[in-house]
Amino acid sequence: MLLVHSSRIRTTFNCRTIPPTPAHASIILSHSNFSTENPRRKLALRENIYTLPNLLTASRIVACPAIGWSVLQGQFDLATSLLVYAGLTDLADGWIARRFKMNSVLGTILDPAADKALMTTLTVTLTMKGMLPIPLAVLILGRDVLLVLSALYIRYTSLPPPKTFSRYWDFGVPSAEVHPTGISKVNTGLQLLLMGSTTISPLLPWALDVPLTGLQWIVATTTIWSGISYVFAKDGYQIVAEQQNKDKGTP
Repeated sequence: MLLVHSSRIRTTFNCRTIPPTPAHASIILSHSNFSTENPRRKLALRENIYTLPNLLTASRIVACPAIGWSVLQGQFDLATSLLVYAGLTDLADGWIARRFKMNSVLGTILDPAADKALMTTLTVTLTMKGMLPIPLAVLILGRDVLLVLSALYIRYTSLPPPKTFSRYWDFGVPSAEVHPTGISKVNTGLQLLLMGSTTISPLLPWALDVPLTGLQWIVATTTIWSGISYVFAKDGYQIVAEQQNKDKGTP
């Protein structure tokens, strides 16, 4: 066992203290999980996930069932109000996180998850109301299902050991940061524009059939494009515990 205290190094074996030679110290250090540069390195990172930006993001997810219910009930004024709330909190959580340095790994996952929850809710309910074509809904939802399955796999492979069920769902233990591709951000914006425009269209005094049809074709194109971009993207995510995994694999 290696004990590091101040600048002194001692080896303890069978309760006897043996003054180490430089060769002994070198051998012991090379087989240790510790480093002389950072002897107090933690085995697992943790972060504070209970922040205002994360709370605002979570509130958008909580609002999704209410938005879906209002669409199905034909209460498009209420649905529009909730969409405005979702848009404002989306802007606010990002600004607060940057301004007050409340960024978190969970935030990089929770924010796009909130967008996807809203997108899924509107896609399903608007399709049920006959306001979106079924092929477009299948395309949007199919891509999102594949991304969710990929995220679950990445979470497992990037989670620092031990890989237990409780640690897997403990988002205070970060493992990977999500970095959306450029076309994915554009696609999300266009999808939200389509869903928002479709939701408020019954409240407008003029018809939006032609513009909405054109926007549907554009969204279908960007959805396919963004899905393909994740396949070839090399920086779609970053392993937070990469350095720890390297240390663990060092002989």
